[in-house]
Amino acid sequence: MTYADRLPVHFRHRVGLRARTLPLALVCAAFGCSSAAQTGGSIAVQISGEAAATEGFSFPQGSDVTFADGWELHFSHVLVTVADVTLSENPDKAPADQAQTDAAVARAAGPWAVDLAVAGSVPAAGGAGTATPLTTIAAENLEGDEPFAADRRYAFGYGVVPARAAAARVNFAGDAATEALYARMISEGFTVLYVGTATFAGKDCSTSDPAYDVTGLPTELPFELGFRTPTTYVNCQNQENQGTAFEGEEYQRGIAILPNQPALAQITLHLEHPFFSDTVHDSSIYFDQLAARFDGAPLTTDELIDVDPTAFTDLKGAALPWRVCPSDAAPELPLGRQRSFGVGHTLVDPVGDPHGAFRDYRDFIAYVQSTQGHLNGGEGLCYVARGYPSPP
Repeated sequence: MTYADRLPVHFRHRVGLRARTLPLALVCAAFGCSSAAQTGGSIAVQISGEAAATEGFSFPQGSDVTFADGWELHFSHVLVTVADVTLSENPDKAPADQAQTDAAVARAAGPWAVDLAVAGSVPAAGGAGTATPLTTIAAENLEGDEPFAADRRYAFGYGVVPARAAAARVNFAGDAATEALYARMISEGFTVLYVGTATFAGKDCSTSDPAYDVTGLPTELPFELGFRTPTTYVNCQNQENQGTAFEGEEYQRGIAILPNQPALAQITLHLEHPFFSDTVHDSSIYFDQLAARFDGAPLTTDELIDVDPTAFTDLKGAALPWRVCPSDAAPELPLGRQRSFGVGHTLVDPVGDPHGAFRDYRDFIAYVQSTQGHLNGGEGLCYVARGYPSPP
C-alpha cells in the first residue's frame, strides 16, 4: 500500500459519491516524501449526529433518510455520553474478525456528555452537518508518549456509556432544562435519550389493510425515547481510507495518521437506527408502530414493553397495517396485512432469555439502536460489543 492509499478523502456513501485516489507525486508535493519513517501528528476527536440531529427527519424529502410511512421528526435534545476513545495497533490483525486488534497504545477516558441537537462548532466529516470537538490525542499515551507513526493505521474504538455525574458537559453546562434531562438519564441508567416531536406529513398513502382506520392514529406526538444500551464500538471501518477493504467490509479499518497534522476521528451516531424495520443494517424506517402506542403522555420506550415486533397492534389490540406514503425513497408496500419487522434468526419470546431472544419491541428497538455508532460519517461500520443483555 502506498502512502497515497492512506490519505483521507471526503465523500458521503449514502448520497453516492465515489472516492478518488490521489497520485503519489501530488501527495509528495503537498507533504514531502522520504524513505525514513515519518512522525505522525495528533488525532482530533469530535462527535456528530449529522444533520439529522440538528434538522430532524423531513418528509417527503430533505433528509438523507425518510420515514416510509410519512412521519417527520424534530429533536429538541439528543443526549449521549461517550468514553474510552481508544487507539490500538494492527486493525488488520484478523481479516475475518473485526473485533481483534493488537494492544491499545492511546486512550482518552472522558466521559463526555453531549447534546447532539445543538449545532457543533466545526464541520462534520463528509460535510454532513456539524460536529462538536471532544479532545485531541497527541501521542501514544499508553506507550510513554511515543509519537504516532505516520506510516500506519491505528484501530479506533469508543464506548457509549450510561450517563454519569462525573461526565464533562461539553455543550450544555448550566442549561437548566438540559441538565434536568441529563439528571433523569443518570437516574434511569440511560446511555442515549431522544427528545422531540413527531408529526405526520404523509399524503396519498397506501395501506395493506383498507379496513383499518389509519385516521385514528395520532398526527402529532411528543417523545422521550431513552435507551439503556451501553455499547463499545471496536475497530471501526473508515470511509476516509482509500485502500482495499477486506471481503465483506466496505472500507479499510482504522485511522491513517498524517505527518505533522491532525487526523480526524469523528464519533458518528446515525439517529435513524432505532426506527429500522429489520435487524439488517439500513432497512427502511417506520414510525406508525410507535404512534400506535401513544397514550397522551410523551412516548417512551416503556410503552413498547409486551409489544410483538413481528405482529404490531394498536392500543385497542387491532392489527396495525403497513402504510407507505409517496416520497423520494418510498419502498413498495410490504406483503402481509399486519405490520411485521424482520428479526433475522433471533427468536421472539415474551419470557425468553434476553441474551438470546427479543422479548418484545423494546428489546428489538434497543438492539437496532445499539448499532448506530460509526466512524467519520457515512457507513464506517464498527464491531458492536453490547454491554447489556442482548442477542449476539
